[in-house]
Amino acid sequence: MSAATPSELDVVRADLIGEQDELDALVAPLSDEVWRLATPSPGWNVADQIGHLTYFDGSAVNAILDPDRFQSEMSDLFDSALAEGVDTFTLGAFRTLSPRQQLAAWRHNRTALATAARTLDDDTRVDWYGPSMGARSFLTARLMEVWAHGTDIADALGVDRPATNRLRHVTQLGFITRKWSYQVRGEAPPDGSVRLELTGPEGDVWRWGDEDATDTIRGTAQEFCLVVTKRRHLDDTSLETGDLGRHWMLRAQAFAGAPSSGPEPRSTDGPRRD
Repeated sequence: MSAATPSELDVVRADLIGEQDELDALVAPLSDEVWRLATPSPGWNVADQIGHLTYFDGSAVNAILDPDRFQSEMSDLFDSALAEGVDTFTLGAFRTLSPRQQLAAWRHNRTALATAARTLDDDTRVDWYGPSMGARSFLTARLMEVWAHGTDIADALGVDRPATNRLRHVTQLGFITRKWSYQVRGEAPPDGSVRLELTGPEGDVWRWGDEDATDTIRGTAQEFCLVVTKRRHLDDTSLETGDLGRHWMLRAQAFAGAPSSGPEPRSTDGPRRD
C-alpha cells in the first residue's frame, strides 16, 4: 500500500524545517567574530538576524498554543515600540548571550514551533501582528522570515545560496499579500489585477492570477521573493512588469508589521524610480 499523499499543510511544515536546517548549517560553523558581522539590515549583525527569528518563533508558539498570552505579549511589544524601540524589546536579552547560547536559543524555539505546528489543521486561524492567518499561510510566513533573514546573513557573508522549490511558498505569500501591501500604507490598491509568471529554480513556470489580468510580472521566482521581502529594490532585478505591477512591487510587503520602505536601488542607470 502506498503512503498517503502529504497535505499542503504537511508540505509547508516540512519545508519550514528544511529552510531552518539550511540556515542552521550556514551559521553554526561561524566564529564568534563573524556572529558580530554587520548585515544589510541597518543596525543588525548576524546574531541579531537569528535573534529576530528566535523571538518571533517563540511568539508563534504562543500564538498557536496560548492565544491569550500572545495577545498580552503583542500589547507589550507595541507599548515598548513607542517607549524604547522594538529592537530593545525583542533583542535585548538575546544580545546578552554568547553566540553558542544564541544558536541554542534559536534551536529551542524553532523546535517548539515545529511541535506546536503539528497541532494545526487546515481550518485553524492564528492571530498575528497583522490580520489573523490560516494555518498554511501562518507557517508560510515563518518560512518566509527564515529565508529573508537568511538572505541578509548570506549577503553579509558574501555567500550565494542556491534557490530551492521552497520559494514557491514565499511566492504564493507574496501574491496573496498584494492587498495587504497597500492596506499597511493606508492606501487602496489601484483598479486592475496582476498575474505572476515566474520561473522556478528548476526551470518550470509558476503562475498565479487570471490569464486576462491587467498586468503580468515575469522573471525568476527568486527575484520576486527578494522584492516582496524587501531584500532587493525592483530596479535591481530583471523582473518585467507594466505600470500596475510596478506600482505594487514598489510597495510589496509579504510580512506583518509597520510599512517598510526596503532598500534603495543599488543601480545608478536602471529604470525610472516612481
